[in-house]
Amino acid sequence: MPKEKVEKKDYLKIFAASVLGFLVCQLSFLEGIPHITPMDCSMLASLSPIYTMFIAAVALKEPISLQKVGGVVISFLGIIYLIVSNVSSGGVAQTDAFGIVMLIINSLSFSLYLGIFKPLISKYSVFTFMKWIFLFSFAMTIPFTAKEIVTADWMSMPAVQISELAFLIICATFVTYTLIPFGQKIIRPTLVSMYSYMQPIIAIVISICIGMDTLTWQKVLAAVMVFGGVIIVSYSKSKVEKG
Repeated sequence: MPKEKVEKKDYLKIFAASVLGFLVCQLSFLEGIPHITPMDCSMLASLSPIYTMFIAAVALKEPISLQKVGGVVISFLGIIYLIVSNVSSGGVAQTDAFGIVMLIINSLSFSLYLGIFKPLISKYSVFTFMKWIFLFSFAMTIPFTAKEIVTADWMSMPAVQISELAFLIICATFVTYTLIPFGQKIIRPTLVSMYSYMQPIIAIVISICIGMDTLTWQKVLAAVMVFGGVIIVSYSKSKVEKG
């Protein structure tokens, strides 16, 4: 397989993509999560498809059709209903302004990444694009993480923690972020973002299968709303199809 060459003018764009989609997105989440309750965090994160829809309309001139808005709203209400129906009244966690701001920045940065860089992602192969994305992200995070990496006592870390860390790096980071561009090449940014609504549904299904949760009519209703909204948006017409 011949080596794919990246145009010089695109390196800056890829760098900007790594800043928005990785550095700002991940750092704002990690900084904000200790300052916000799980319920508030989930609700703010669920705004991402709405941000993406409007950003794609501005950046890519994608039409905001009534069908697309309806699908986003239905899925949004479904995920909010799921969050509210499953929230526990216990605990002492509190939400402060800093946590809210960080989670809004988190959602906005990833939405900007999805909405702005689709043409760039479509231009190169997924592995070429992600090679540079991960390289830029690695270089930018080293100043913040080098001390912890060097001083951490890796040899005394339990095997279970090593395996959990490996899962986070390989599956939750590398595999996940490598698969996203595959989707971005085929489907529109709003729909890519809406698949984040599937995460809590899949988590509940897995929890039920392994006996950690129970199936209720509220969860079934929320799942139907989420899947229904995604299907509606997936069948909404793109700019090309309308033309």
